[in-house]
Amino acid sequence: MSFEKVQAYFETFGMGGRCINLKESSATVALAARALGTEEARIAKTLSFFVGETPLIIVAAGDARIDNRKFKLLFHKKPKMIPGEECEKYIGHRPGGVCPFCLPSTVDVYLDISLKRFDVIYPAAGTDHSAVKLTPEELEKYAGVKGWVDVCKSWQEEPVS
Repeated sequence: MSFEKVQAYFETFGMGGRCINLKESSATVALAARALGTEEARIAKTLSFFVGETPLIIVAAGDARIDNRKFKLLFHKKPKMIPGEECEKYIGHRPGGVCPFCLPSTVDVYLDISLKRFDVIYPAAGTDHSAVKLTPEELEKYAGVKGWVDVCKSWQEEPVS
């Protein structure tokens, strides 16, 4: 997968200019925040899991962590991360550039409520040197999500301006 493919996807909505091709690495939450000049919590990290044999994506705020108990209650299985070397095979993106866009049709996407407290968030755009500037509502629309979930911990629920 490439930045160009994700940007072309957003061009179909007249939003290709929202895609940011960075000179610096955005492979981790900390690196992405530094490269974008924003706080880590606003980085919309995309986490890849297997539920049984089925891959799924959860997009969460950069300061949120998966809560194993909540995940298991919702999906009826313990969270099992897709190994980095298998990520591209199942998700279509390499680690560091995994994003909720241009995915195989077999991959369901969920957004964690930890993202709702922000007006602007930054998911990756297909590479480890990219991002897309979106609102949570735009992310919901353009990622074709199955829904909002509450499967994370370690973030504060107060609105952040």
